[in-house]
Amino acid sequence: MQSFRFLRIPLFSPPNALFFVSQPPHLLPVKSISRISTKNFSSQMESSSSSSSSKLLFRQLFEKESSTYTYLLADVSHPDKPALLIDPVDRTVDRDLNLVRELGLKLVYAMNTHVHADHVTGTGLIKSKFPGAKSVISRASGSKADVLIGPGDRIPFGDLFLEVRATPGHTSGCVTYVTGDEPDQPHPRMAFTGDALLIRGCGRTDFQGGSSKQLYESVHSQIFTLPKDTLIYPAHDYKGFNVSTVGEEIVYNPRLTKDLEEFKKIMENLNLPYPKMMDLAVPANLVCGLQDPTS
Repeated sequence: MQSFRFLRIPLFSPPNALFFVSQPPHLLPVKSISRISTKNFSSQMESSSSSSSSKLLFRQLFEKESSTYTYLLADVSHPDKPALLIDPVDRTVDRDLNLVRELGLKLVYAMNTHVHADHVTGTGLIKSKFPGAKSVISRASGSKADVLIGPGDRIPFGDLFLEVRATPGHTSGCVTYVTGDEPDQPHPRMAFTGDALLIRGCGRTDFQGGSSKQLYESVHSQIFTLPKDTLIYPAHDYKGFNVSTVGEEIVYNPRLTKDLEEFKKIMENLNLPYPKMMDLAVPANLVCGLQDPTS
């Protein structure tokens, strides 16, 4: 299996709206504002915003049966317009690939944040329809894929990249994909947290090598240490939310604002039902969804 690490590449600023390529101006530190003129400050803001929005194309897509979000990101300033999909679902592969074609993108990666238990990943079907696309999942997941990644790895698409952060606890192989932090990159950053951190919640920890203690430590050390304006994009939502921020979840998450011992008690007493798709989804997802497309 291929694995890799990447050099730092200048990145972009994420959009502030759900389905549009738009970006708020890059904000300079407060202490710096007094040392530049209003005219120069305005010019820097316009330049940053224009550069960011011309690079990033972003879409948040939804699969209603499993309440799963799939994310499409692309570098549209690159001649090839390379793109990647995060957490695709087999039921909506045709929808996702039609969008890729309509937008004139070249799909290079179909990625998973972890081995899902509530749906079958679409990566297998995507590879059969887009032979050039490669499947990606964490090495710690124990799954098969074209590219196995680990903490600190960088996944490039054009001149952009995602950073890999290990966030186990929901499963033993969960990762969070985060946009870069270079000084010349407009903010806020984006974090695709899978099931580790949900909006006002978190993933269960009672199967697939889950651990309440490990999840708590993962979120607090790998996600809550990001800038507070970092946008949180989870793999699921069941209440109609589509985005949060690190700052919001630090203050308002009803589980992860507790201390470790109280968090463990909460997780031990969730009494959630056995996932109805688990016996089908997990075996398929352990081979990154490379099931027989005719089955």
